Amino acid sequence: MKKKLFKSGNAWVLLLQKAILELIDIDPENDEVELEVENKVLKVKKADKKI
Repeated sequence: MKKKLFKSGNAWVLLLQKAILELIDIDPENDEVELEVENKVLKVKKADKKI
């Protein structure tokens, strides 16, 4: 799947469909995500909940 980035102020935004978020078990209203770059690959995963 290819996606296009969109300009928002001084940043770039990547829109993710609801189906993609469901596949990786992320609720955008309640969860935070963790971003990691490894070998020029961006990884997105649900962040651990803070206690």
